[in-house]
Amino acid sequence: MAGKREEIVDLLKKAYFMELETVMSYVTNSVNPDGVRAEEVKESLEEDIQEELGHAQQFASRIKELYGVVPGSMDFKAEQKGLQPPEEQVDVVHVIKGVIAAETGAIEHYTRVIEETEGVDHVTQDMVIAVLRDEQGHRKLFEGYLREYEAMGLA
Repeated sequence: MAGKREEIVDLLKKAYFMELETVMSYVTNSVNPDGVRAEEVKESLEEDIQEELGHAQQFASRIKELYGVVPGSMDFKAEQKGLQPPEEQVDVVHVIKGVIAAETGAIEHYTRVIEETEGVDHVTQDMVIAVLRDEQGHRKLFEGYLREYEAMGLA
């Protein structure tokens, strides 16, 4: 069982860093965008920051419960290219698409964690299912923003 537990811990470490990177990107993108149309997106990101941070804390706690060591910042490698600030700060569509890409990446990873924990670690599986539900909600919201921008010919 030790090998499987280590595999699960590694998946949780990746999830932990994904959430922390999302927090950094959401802080950036809740401040930088300009324009009237940007305000709703910025407010939505501000609200999501605490939820994403909570997910990171849940993953950290579970890593420790599984006898792992929560990694430090020196182990972090940024991956969210799509959430980097756009060239033009009025390019809200860039931010929206970046959020959708990040949430899609999280959904894919968390689905893998759920599959890997099936019949092996129900506690981790239940926790990740709850986090997955949040991520699906975030993506759906931003897909709605994107549809609105597309309907107005702004995307």
